[in-house]
Parts: sequence; C-alpha cells; structure tokens
Amino acid sequence: MSAPSPRDFHKLIAAALIGLGLASAGWFAAQGMAGLRTADRYVTVKGSAEKIVDADLVVWPLAQTVGGDNLGEVQAALEANTATIRKFLLDAGFKDGEIVVSPPRLEDRWAYSYGNNRPPERYRYSNTVTLRSDRVAAALDAVRRSGDLVADGVMLNTESGRGPEFDYTQLNAIKPALIAEATANARKSAEQFAKDSGAKLGGIRSANQGVVDIADRDAGSPQIKKIRVVTTVEYFLKD
Repeated sequence: MSAPSPRDFHKLIAAALIGLGLASAGWFAAQGMAGLRTADRYVTVKGSAEKIVDADLVVWPLAQTVGGDNLGEVQAALEANTATIRKFLLDAGFKDGEIVVSPPRLEDRWAYSYGNNRPPERYRYSNTVTLRSDRVAAALDAVRRSGDLVADGVMLNTESGRGPEFDYTQLNAIKPALIAEATANARKSAEQFAKDSGAKLGGIRSANQGVVDIADRDAGSPQIKKIRVVTTVEYFLKD
C-alpha cells in the first residue's frame, strides 16, 4: 500500500480541523443555550413592611363666615370673631407664629340677584384662621374644646367638612429600615418558591421600591399613622 500523497495528507488535516471546529462550536452553543435558559428562569415576589407612628404636624383650619345687610357691622363681627379664635388658640398655649389668618373674602349676594330671588342677607364676610403646629397633643385637646368658640358666639363654617389634618414629616428617617425589612420579606417568599419548585435562588434580576403609603391607622385616630412600604424584586432561579 502506497503512502498518502502530500495533497491527501493536507486534506486529512483540513477535515480534522473542520470537525474540531464544528464540535467546539456545538459545545459553545450548548453552553450559551444553557446560560440563556438559566437567565430566563426567575421569580417575581413582593415584600411589605409596616410601622405605626404618631403624627408630628397638625394643620387645623378654622373657617368662619358672618352675614348681614350692613357692611360695617359685618366687618366688625368678622374682626371680633377672628380675635376670639386667636385668643382661644393662644390660651391653649400656641404661639403667634403658629397662627395664620387668611385675607377676608367679601361676597355681595345681591349683586347678581333681583326681586324675590334676593337672599335675606346681602353680605357674607369670611376668613380662615389656621393653626400649624408640631404640638399635636395640645392641638387635639383644643379640638375637643372647640365648642367653647360656639359658646363665645363664633359659628365655625363646617360646610366643607374640613377638620384638623395630621401628618408625619420624618419619613426619610425611617424609610431605609422599612425598605430593608420589605426586601428581606420578599427574599423569604422567593426562597420558599424556589424550594417548592425544586430550584435554588440566585441573584437579584431587578428590584423596585414601589409605593410608600401613609394612611390613618383608623377613622377614629387620624393623629396615628400607618406607614407601609412595598418592594417588588425579581430573583434568578438556578438548578
């Protein structure tokens, strides 16, 4: 049997190299597909955390309106009522800087009405005395005694239904801890899901803080707030 010619030898080497290249390409492609399948496997979970806090700011608008046919008398009545409200708040221990009086608003109710359509009182004069304070407990006590204003002849305007508004202003101080707790709770849910599905939990694919909600704890305690943080986290799953 004759030895292969140099030309045949080169053909054999080329064929071997091509075969090796195809095998390598297949291996790398298989590894890429395995990585793709792993990357596509993930779970989305939510975690929440809540905290009950006391409001540290109160804004209490006391709106009042007086009426009559004599403009001078109406103005004098509004000024007297404003002074009464201010004294009530000062006697409750609040400072001048915590009390703001809005500019008065005058309404001539006869300007656009005629004959029998005219209301019994021509003028309506109104303003709002607003308390803004961080002394929430003192404000609550004053609210409970607001009937004293009625006894002094001040008729507060309650048509708008606005009462004292309570707020919590230290959210940034407690938010990081709440987010950390919510994220930890989300991971617990993801770990349980992975365990139930026979997989292992990988790294974080994406995370979203979600919504921070501040609400009254209940209708009867608007000065007590419930802060709730919800996070949404996606975790990779692996075999």
